[in-house]
Amino acid sequence: MTTPETAELPVVIIGAGPVGLAAAAHLVGRGLEPLVLEAGPEPAAAVRDWSHVRLFSTWDEVIDPAAEKVLAATGWNRPDGAGYPTGADWVDKYLQPLADALGTRVRLNTTVTGVARAGRDRIVDADREQQPFTVHATTADGTEIRILARAVIDASGTWSTPAPAGANGLAALGESAHSDRVTYRVPDLNSDGDRNRYAGRRTAVVGSGASAFTALASLAELAKTAPGTHALWILRRGISQSTYGGGQADQLPARGALGLAAKAAVDAGHADAVTGFRIAEISANGDGALTLVSEDGSRSAPVDEVIVLTGFRPDLSYLGEVRLDLDERLQAPTELAPLIDPNVHSCGTVYPHGAKELSHPEKDMYLVGMKSYGRAPTFLAMTGYEQVRSIAASIAGDREAAERVELTLPETGVCGGSGLFDQPVEAQDGGSSCCGAPETLQIGTSAPVGFITGS
Repeated sequence: MTTPETAELPVVIIGAGPVGLAAAAHLVGRGLEPLVLEAGPEPAAAVRDWSHVRLFSTWDEVIDPAAEKVLAATGWNRPDGAGYPTGADWVDKYLQPLADALGTRVRLNTTVTGVARAGRDRIVDADREQQPFTVHATTADGTEIRILARAVIDASGTWSTPAPAGANGLAALGESAHSDRVTYRVPDLNSDGDRNRYAGRRTAVVGSGASAFTALASLAELAKTAPGTHALWILRRGISQSTYGGGQADQLPARGALGLAAKAAVDAGHADAVTGFRIAEISANGDGALTLVSEDGSRSAPVDEVIVLTGFRPDLSYLGEVRLDLDERLQAPTELAPLIDPNVHSCGTVYPHGAKELSHPEKDMYLVGMKSYGRAPTFLAMTGYEQVRSIAASIAGDREAAERVELTLPETGVCGGSGLFDQPVEAQDGGSSCCGAPETLQIGTSAPVGFITGS
């Protein structure tokens, strides 16, 4: 039970990204006071890092309804719903104005270092739920602060903790030693720095998701004007019908087109796919080039640069004193994990979910957005918006609204498990596949079409 004193405290939201700001808007709409703590110097710091990438969702799919109400009161002009924004567009035309509208409820340059119950470490049961949360943080000048909260919503995302190149989940041998030539971000080939880094050079792209598709398509475009530019696409599994995503069966057309653009890069000879390659080491040759070495000892062709796009993982380091119920594989809430497990499925939709699936033994403690997915891929902003709508209702005591489903998600057009471990191509293709082999489709855009995060 929430005590009267605790009820007067703010709901602390960690992270001023799309989902964190949406959470604040939903709380404001219910008469609750949010306090958003953002580690970066500006709102949506993670989105700003990939501002050059064009989303594969339209404006209609990346604007939260409660946030739109907050913005409407400021005279905000809503972008055309059918357009596809870049990360920069999303920040400039929606996320920054939303943070401005929330005003002092958003506190920048504030890094959360710990979350606990006031006066109770992880072990203590006595009167635990009656105690408010205590959130420890540091400011830009190193000052340590402590904030009491009635609830905590962690929307910090996973952007700051990309997965390494090593197939066993650890950094490959030599990955740190060659960090000057290894990056974990989609390159911005409209910038002089990135263009000079990759033009006329050989680049290994490690990964099989939307970010890898984006990098491959971008490098293929660069190769048209910079001879010698070539990509080596490193895949842990074989090529199958699902390798390039859902293609024309994807209900998000731009997402389907992205996979087909990666296929076009391979078909045109701008990229070579190396399958069944599980990286164990990155080593330097005598001429300065890098070679990737697999667990079975096979070696890649020499490359100049390595782009590792193998996903992300949550930072749980500051949550050690709260009681979380996380799946042992995905590090996602236990009730959510079966709905998003890439070992099991990727066809159709993820069932819309909210407070129930995101609850933990620590009452009123929630992980949302990209962080709620743990290590699982394919998160959409609209999923996060539905999560925080439900959670705000739950915190406000509106059980009926918390349990109500108000979202239908688009199908991916990809069938079966994602093939996280090596399988023969025949086994992956199987007769039960609902997806035909994708046709090659060229997409024309001034910015690479890419992923969408919920940090």
